[in-house]
Amino acid sequence: MTVWDDLVGQERVSEVLTAAARDADALVTAAAADQPPPESSKMTHAWLFTGPPGAGRNQTARAFAAALQCVSPDRALGGAPGCGFCDGCHTVLIGTHADITTVAAVGAEILVKDMRDTVRKSYTSPATGRWQIILVEDAERLNEKSANAVLKAVEEPAPRTVWLLCAPSLEDVLPTIRSRCRHLNLSTPSVAAVADMLVRREGVEPQVAEAAARATQGHVDRARRLATDPAARARRAAVLKLPLRLDEVGACLKAAQELVDAAAEDAKQLAEEMDGKETEELKAALGAVQGGRLPRGTAGVIKDLEDMQKRRRTRTQRDSLDVALTDLTGFYRDVLALQLGSRVAIANADAEDALERLARAGSAEATLRRIEAIASCRDALDRNVAPLLAVEAMTMALRAG
Repeated sequence: MTVWDDLVGQERVSEVLTAAARDADALVTAAAADQPPPESSKMTHAWLFTGPPGAGRNQTARAFAAALQCVSPDRALGGAPGCGFCDGCHTVLIGTHADITTVAAVGAEILVKDMRDTVRKSYTSPATGRWQIILVEDAERLNEKSANAVLKAVEEPAPRTVWLLCAPSLEDVLPTIRSRCRHLNLSTPSVAAVADMLVRREGVEPQVAEAAARATQGHVDRARRLATDPAARARRAAVLKLPLRLDEVGACLKAAQELVDAAAEDAKQLAEEMDGKETEELKAALGAVQGGRLPRGTAGVIKDLEDMQKRRRTRTQRDSLDVALTDLTGFYRDVLALQLGSRVAIANADAEDALERLARAGSAEATLRRIEAIASCRDALDRNVAPLLAVEAMTMALRAG
């Protein structure tokens, strides 16, 4: 099993990255032997991975990072880097490699203060690995100042540093940054490819895997969670029942409150899993004595961690709401398909009775207005409108549509 096996439906991209990893290995090997570098190389110092949500941008970038740090002896025998089991691959994949720095948005933006240490590290030589790698998972969330900090580092990189940027599209990244990156665009995996992955890698029953892959329309992470987490399936089932409940104003307001509360509860559960562990690990690293008492001068570090965790909870709640809104959009898209007599496969086959009921009760124009109302709600959430206000406006529009 290699690092590329986790990339679903991205065979072309895997081939490009495998070739680049081979050339990167040749560059490092030549430098170690004090030999001149190869005359031509498919490796470059900055890469930009784009693609729709669920295509696996971050997974692809991390697989490439693992291949670049691969130390398998098979490489000397002509094997491709990225074995998946050597120390270099393993530590990258589990997130403990000393020469991999991952930057992800905690709140709405990646702030310049969050990038300063990362940019500084990008100019250092690898400590234990073959490359110093900076992986920016949410490059579209770089604000003006943090983007300019990245630009300077990408313009004048250290010889053994590689930047891996991930964003939904080219337009989401500063033009001066993207012009200095090699661009790879990922496509949405097919339903069959995602279902096959769930069966092989997660041990999911084929029927459950097929249903999860179809319901999420090829979104790998959401399909995995839907197939393996009963609570996620229950939340989705509740969302798909919502359109039939919006028959009066009180019902609309109640449905909005339930959606927001469910997202808050989801964020709380995730926070409980992560926050306590992070806090204890940081206290141990700071030298906390028995009883949890911290050394002098370290309270500010704990406060910074708590602030970061608070921002992450807010973003997690909004992300959970966005999943619900995506499910609603898919539901009304299926209604529209039925109204237009389309032969496009229905994603929410498990809600077919509700789909047919709404398709008969309304017009295609009304369904389009409802889809637009959901899109407006997502835009409002992106602009930091209070979640309850945004969702209440949406549910009222769904009723009136």
